[in-house]
Amino acid sequence: MPKMKTHSGAKKRFRTTGTGKVMRQRARHVHKFQERSSSNARRLVNDVVVAPADTRRIKRLLGK
Repeated sequence: MPKMKTHSGAKKRFRTTGTGKVMRQRARHVHKFQERSSSNARRLVNDVVVAPADTRRIKRLLGK
């Protein structure tokens, strides 16, 4: 049986915590921060937990 490959797009977008939760970055957290208020930019900094409906599929893509 061949090894299962990790989905390269998923490994760039998601990470798993030690307890097994899947985290993602908030949308619009890449560039153009000068156009946003500083409070809005700070809100985008923290990672959030992926919706429960998506976690099983993302974990499968990550090979977990």
